[in-house]
Amino acid sequence: MSFSPTAYADSLRIGSIDFVSPDEIKVLLDIEAPANIAMNTGTPRPFPRINGYVLVPSDEGYLVAQVEWVTIERSQYPKRKGMQDFGLLDLPYPLRKMSLNPLGGLCYEGQHNGQERYTFRRGVEAYPTVGDPVLLPTQIQLRSIVESGENRRVKIGISPLAANAEVKIDPDRLFGRHLAVLGNTGSGKSCSVAGLIRWSLEEARKVSGDKEPNARFIVLDPNGEYSNAFDGLGTVRMFAVDPKPDSEIAQLQVPLWFWNSAEWSAFTQASAKTQRPTLIQALRTVRDGAVEIPTTPSHNMRRFLRSLVGVIQIERNAGRPWANFPHPKNFFEKIKKWQGDLATDASFTSVENEALKKFSDKISTFSAARTAQYPSYEFTLAEVDEFLGLAKVAHAVFGGSDNDVLPIDADVPRSFTGDQLLRSIEANAELFGVSDHVETMLMRIRTILSDSRLKIITGNAEGVTLHEWLANTIGDDQASNGTVTVIDLSLVPAEVVHLVTAVIARMTLEALQRYRKLNQGKTLPTVLVMEEAHTFIKRYHEESDSQSSAAICCQVFEKIAREGRKFGLGLVLSSQRPSELSPTVLSQCNSYLLHRISNDRDQELVHKLVPDNLRGLLRDLPSLTSRHAILLGWASELPVLVQMNALPDGQRPKSEDPDFWAVWSRQQTDTTGHESPVERSVNWKAISDDWQQMAHSKDSGASESGSKN
Repeated sequence: MSFSPTAYADSLRIGSIDFVSPDEIKVLLDIEAPANIAMNTGTPRPFPRINGYVLVPSDEGYLVAQVEWVTIERSQYPKRKGMQDFGLLDLPYPLRKMSLNPLGGLCYEGQHNGQERYTFRRGVEAYPTVGDPVLLPTQIQLRSIVESGENRRVKIGISPLAANAEVKIDPDRLFGRHLAVLGNTGSGKSCSVAGLIRWSLEEARKVSGDKEPNARFIVLDPNGEYSNAFDGLGTVRMFAVDPKPDSEIAQLQVPLWFWNSAEWSAFTQASAKTQRPTLIQALRTVRDGAVEIPTTPSHNMRRFLRSLVGVIQIERNAGRPWANFPHPKNFFEKIKKWQGDLATDASFTSVENEALKKFSDKISTFSAARTAQYPSYEFTLAEVDEFLGLAKVAHAVFGGSDNDVLPIDADVPRSFTGDQLLRSIEANAELFGVSDHVETMLMRIRTILSDSRLKIITGNAEGVTLHEWLANTIGDDQASNGTVTVIDLSLVPAEVVHLVTAVIARMTLEALQRYRKLNQGKTLPTVLVMEEAHTFIKRYHEESDSQSSAAICCQVFEKIAREGRKFGLGLVLSSQRPSELSPTVLSQCNSYLLHRISNDRDQELVHKLVPDNLRGLLRDLPSLTSRHAILLGWASELPVLVQMNALPDGQRPKSEDPDFWAVWSRQQTDTTGHESPVERSVNWKAISDDWQQMAHSKDSGASESGSKN
């Protein structure tokens, strides 16, 4: 028996519209509407179901709406067509009502392979009116709502609310405009992150004919969870603080010369007035190779004059020589101190000695004019320019040039050692006349150079070149050395963990910026994954004088969130405390994968991220089960509840809950009911030796005794 189209459409009717507003539609359900299971769609389906979908006929096809709530309203017995009241009394009769959130339109596109084809488009062009019918979607329509969208390439799960329709994503949308994976611990965040990477790479391999994808994922792993998560994806580059000799994990190295001036200032807690200018000047000098031992007195004088030119330019640009007290006097004391180092020498030529004498005589003349009882130390711009001119002339006479005066930025990653930086700071402090004010900064630098825990990461980097580090961290040409980099930060000392993370993220961004510059605007798509993002991208209070290491780290990720898309760098954040994340970073994320969230503050923040008419779906967050999440934002045509694909045990990150009972009872039972013994022995001596670095001490002692013999 077949129904006419009109009769079939009428069989799908469940009610009529009773109230319409831009963000809510109320429906009066028919008495004949299904109470729990709908049989009239061809396949049994639960109805009414919270967050399920219904249709309202419109000019363009159908308006798609999502069920927000269902209720019963007691009212008089309804007078309906075909219904008669044979009773003597009108008794209160329960009427069912439900509220809908309008989502978009479902347009009919004709037949395709013998089946109806529909396309879902987000947004409402025209609202229905009171009395319009409300229909249940068919299986094809329901799947079309969830499965609509272009370039749906990677399947990440199914939608339980849409007849188990496949939920697929476009990687360009998901990774290109940043993704935030949020949820409580144990809700499945890490598995979702690992799955998104794995499923994307597997699909790319299929499309490329089983060739290795030219993809780049960098996973910053603070808990050491991802060591086995990408097995079977080819070569996975893994780095850790103290890898085992027989493992495939390499030594994590972030050399000191990678750090820029802001990161050095944060680590040394350099004061803004004295220490930071000295540190920046020292970095300029040491990156320029100016700390090399001079070969002749002439070379030594040329280097000294180059530093003088740089210092005078800095003072002039800052306006200190004519600023308020005590800056003019400080500059006056500096030039008097310089005069003692401008002495002539027999090894110099007559022209060189004459240039030094003119510079020294000018300082003497200037000093003599300020020997009165109440001298004025203020300079004029013309006087400072005259000093700068004499210094440049002397520098040129000794073989220097304009390009030779600190030609590089203080942040250019040129190689130097920690000892060279110390000597450079001491020399520049002497030049500035602030040696007494930089001792605390020097002490902090000596600490990092002597701390064996920090030296493993930052000091033992002999032979490390910038291009090799970039190839190992981001990935070599055509991703020939693997598609995934896992950086285990779990044992990085707390003093530098934020800086190490900031350096890796910043170097990745700056490398991709230079790639686009050298490749006519083309980008190298790369994804940076930050686990436990609330620890490293934590909101901070701006300070005028100094920034902490945590603030520097957060600022790097804020820059990536704002600018990374233009250079092909996508950001994936995973966090269990979204309320602690930087608002700047979170607001730049265009897609969200929301697992179970129970905390009130976190729920409140998440609600602010989505439009008001979609908040009904987010009320599910506290009750979501593991592996279930809500995908919304740019990566999804509409907010959808997803049951994520399951990962085998061997591919899951090591984030499972502690197995207390199995250890206590000394046995565990697997899913098949098979029991196996559990032994959890402990050797605190080995742990304490590793903690206290006793093995390193013994090895060094043995090597010292061997050298004596």
